[in-house]
Amino acid sequence: MASLNLGILAHVDAGKTSLTERLLHAAGVIDEPGSVDRGSTRTDTLELERRRGITIKSAVVSFAVHGVTVNLIDTPGHPDFVAEVERVLGVLDGAVLMVSAVEGVQAQTRVLMRTLRRLGIPALVFVNKIDRPGAGEAGALRAMAARLTPALVPMGTTSGAGDRDARFVPFDRERLVAELVPRLAEHDDDLLAAFVDDTAVAPQQARRALAAQTARCLVHPVFFGSAITGAGVAELAEGVATLLPASGGDPDGPVSGTVFKIERGAAGERIAYARLFSGTVRVRDRLPAGRITGIRVFDDGDAAPSGALAAGRIGTLVGLRDVRIGDPIGAPPPGPAGRGQFAPPSLESVVVPDHPGDRGALYAALAQLAEQDPLIDLRQDDRDAEPAVSLYGEVQKEVITTTLAEEFGIGVTFRETTTLCVERVVGTGSAEEVIDTATNPFLATVGLRIAPGPPGSGVRLALEVELGSMPPAFFTAVRDGVTATLRRGLRGWQVGDCVVTMTRSGYWARQSHSHGTFDKSMSSTATDFRNLAPLVLRRALAEAGTTVHEPVHRFRLEVPADALVAVLPVLARLDGVPGPPRVDGTTCVIDGEIPAARVHALEQRLPALTRGEALLDAEFARYLQVRRRPPTRVSTASGPLDGDPLDPDDYLRRLRQGPGLR
Repeated sequence: MASLNLGILAHVDAGKTSLTERLLHAAGVIDEPGSVDRGSTRTDTLELERRRGITIKSAVVSFAVHGVTVNLIDTPGHPDFVAEVERVLGVLDGAVLMVSAVEGVQAQTRVLMRTLRRLGIPALVFVNKIDRPGAGEAGALRAMAARLTPALVPMGTTSGAGDRDARFVPFDRERLVAELVPRLAEHDDDLLAAFVDDTAVAPQQARRALAAQTARCLVHPVFFGSAITGAGVAELAEGVATLLPASGGDPDGPVSGTVFKIERGAAGERIAYARLFSGTVRVRDRLPAGRITGIRVFDDGDAAPSGALAAGRIGTLVGLRDVRIGDPIGAPPPGPAGRGQFAPPSLESVVVPDHPGDRGALYAALAQLAEQDPLIDLRQDDRDAEPAVSLYGEVQKEVITTTLAEEFGIGVTFRETTTLCVERVVGTGSAEEVIDTATNPFLATVGLRIAPGPPGSGVRLALEVELGSMPPAFFTAVRDGVTATLRRGLRGWQVGDCVVTMTRSGYWARQSHSHGTFDKSMSSTATDFRNLAPLVLRRALAEAGTTVHEPVHRFRLEVPADALVAVLPVLARLDGVPGPPRVDGTTCVIDGEIPAARVHALEQRLPALTRGEALLDAEFARYLQVRRRPPTRVSTASGPLDGDPLDPDDYLRRLRQGPGLR
């Protein structure tokens, strides 16, 4: 049986989990659809998810429809948990993007559609909640064409929209052909010729063309319905099976896959969720992360024990003790991955245990949560031993607090949330320390040069020394020291988009006395290079100089036209940069940019300024250099430096004076 790995994506409260329940019920997997309000859904397994009525962790279920085994991944809709969506994108064959017929196209909906099209993931659109008051077919289509994409192909119409008995009415064959041919002819020469010549087109030909163009992301079929009443769900399920491309991959080819989720089992073991694109892995196979001791493959509702996981399927692997999210299984999968498609977290906060004696347990618990969500980027201040995490928003903070209390028995509070900035290298700087000189406390020679890299390039390490000039472990130690040092720049922020080049190297080979005793004091070790590289790099970084950049959001603001004169001064005071206002009847639309740190303040001010009628969409746009006095990150640093700004010469001086250098 063919298989399809499907994601359901939407803005929060659009009805993803309810749709999942309806699809499982229609396929006969469950007897009755679960309810989000009652906490009885199949995919919201966490107690916290059931209590809050939102999806926090992605979940996988399986069902069969029209001869296709569908592995359905229910994802969070709240932007605070977008990291879960990001990890899922790289394993999908297709997606269903949900839009509310009442709320319309929302901020997260736009982000998701852009990402799906950028990654080339075929997607159907399901307009939900047609049974709610205020639902409208024509208005929803206009809004989606304007704010998502004009490449939409309705597959039917609605009857009784806005009423509890609303239903989806699929187009009959003749109407479907009449709707499809003009829309598909732009990318199909045969249909174009038939359209120009007014020649009849067979429904099967039009349907095949629709499936082909859907697979190439040229069009997006649109279905209407209600996940609560079940209207339109059967037609959507048929569309999933017939219009989205099934999984490919050769089960006899070389192994290639990826890990997109990690859980802990009842005994504390790691359970890795993996998608294979090629090849087959079996129980007792050895991978870099460990030996596989158990496999479960999703089929007919849930994951069942299996001896193997083959190409095109999703399953869980047990026994990989060192596995991390994003790790490849075998060769890295081809094509674009999901990771990096959304903005990184722009907030951070220190986590403080209610009882000082819980510090060790707190760090261990946060480390386990970081396994499941690497983007929280757990760090610990070397001076105060206080852990800090990166965040997308306040809801994520509340979820972490509750999880620590209920699953680990640790009460915590968060300090004030601050904005995460980054540092960019301004010029070129170089430095070196030579072995056996008065200024060098380590048995190593390291020379480094740092220079700016292209925007978005990340950190690149290069060599101007021979790779065989010293043992590989020493080069690895230098790389580790450089990577750790760049997590904290001259003002404490992570340094990105730069090229670090090793320009000089040297070491003392292993020394031993005539009787064979190892003389550590005269022999270089990897620790020497790991400790010296940060000293050298900080001097080079100080010479090059850095600037601090803060995250900036792109916003779209709709306000009553008569409130514009009150809103614009507030935007200016919050450092917002609005574009020219556009007036449409009684509504005024403003597009612009605003620092991420000021978005929450704007949200708080708008209701009073606009009688509660404002609509604000904001999403990450870019990092922009701070024009005012650059903020310094005075805590949550990965390094023992003090001062404002950080002083590498002071660090070197104190390190030389400190005990236990060798």
